[in-house]
Parts: sequence; structure tokens; C-alpha cells
Amino acid sequence: MSDKAYNVLFLCTGNSARSIMAETILNAEAGGRFHAFSAGSTPKGVVHPFALQLLDRLGHDCSGLRSKSWDEFARPDAPQMDFVFTLCDDAADEICPVWPGQPMTAHWGLADPAVATGNEAERHLAFADTYRALKNRILAFTSLPIASIDRMSLQRHVDEIGQSATTLSEN
Repeated sequence: MSDKAYNVLFLCTGNSARSIMAETILNAEAGGRFHAFSAGSTPKGVVHPFALQLLDRLGHDCSGLRSKSWDEFARPDAPQMDFVFTLCDDAADEICPVWPGQPMTAHWGLADPAVATGNEAERHLAFADTYRALKNRILAFTSLPIASIDRMSLQRHVDEIGQSATTLSEN
């Protein structure tokens, strides 16, 4: 893979929490090396308010965030993806659209904080835990020497990142 800005698509079924947070984190951490997007197979149509509150509280730009269908990224005029990561088991098991250019794919499954139960503080904690896991995985991903390693090694690395609950310590 060449030294360029890579397009990354994060997928979940509802595109209301995990994939939205991943998109936001990667765009904040990208340093111009990555352009992150998110989508869902059956989008909720709204971003979960707890996700927006957390992202805003942590200083992320939430303007323009919206829940959208993965169909937007399968169109001929859509950005060509270099990486596609599924974040929920449902999306990983679904038949995805054909992504032009054969992007590298991996499953980075995490529990859905939007279905967390308990009192409000416990539900907010589920979002914070998901954010932390995503940030750790994304920091590990952005530290990979993508342009200088072969495709098979890169695939192994992105798969390993998805299997790690705590890839890096929180900075």
C-alpha cells in the first residue's frame, strides 16, 4: 500500500454509537493519514444522545455526524475504502455490499453501549468503556507502518487489534 491518506469505513448495524465514535476518534487522531467514515446496515437514523454527549465532553467535533446507510458507500461516486472494520457481531455476519478496490477488512467487535441496562450512570459508563476500547484500537491501528508492510502482515495486525480488548493504555 502506498503512502497516502487511507479511507476507513466503520460499520455497525444501527450506526448510532460504536461506528460513530470510531469515525470521530480516527478523524481526530488521523493527522491527515486517514479519512474515517461510518455507516450501518440498518441505520437508526439518529446518533445516540449519550454518544454525542461523550464525544462533545471529550472535545470532539460532532458537527455533521449522522446515522447513515452503508449503501452510501457502495455507490460509484463514493470514496473508495482502503479498510472496512465491522464493530458489531450482527454487521460482521451480514452480507456486505461489494466494496470497490478490495479494501482490507477486519472485525473489531464490541458490545453495543446503546443497549446497556442499569441506571443512567451505568449506561454512560458503557459508552465511556466503548470509547476507550475504540480509541486504544484506533491508536494501535494508526501506529502501524501501513505503507511499508506487506498486505498479509497488515491483515494479521488489523485482525489482532480487533481481538484485543485493551490494545494500549489510555493516554
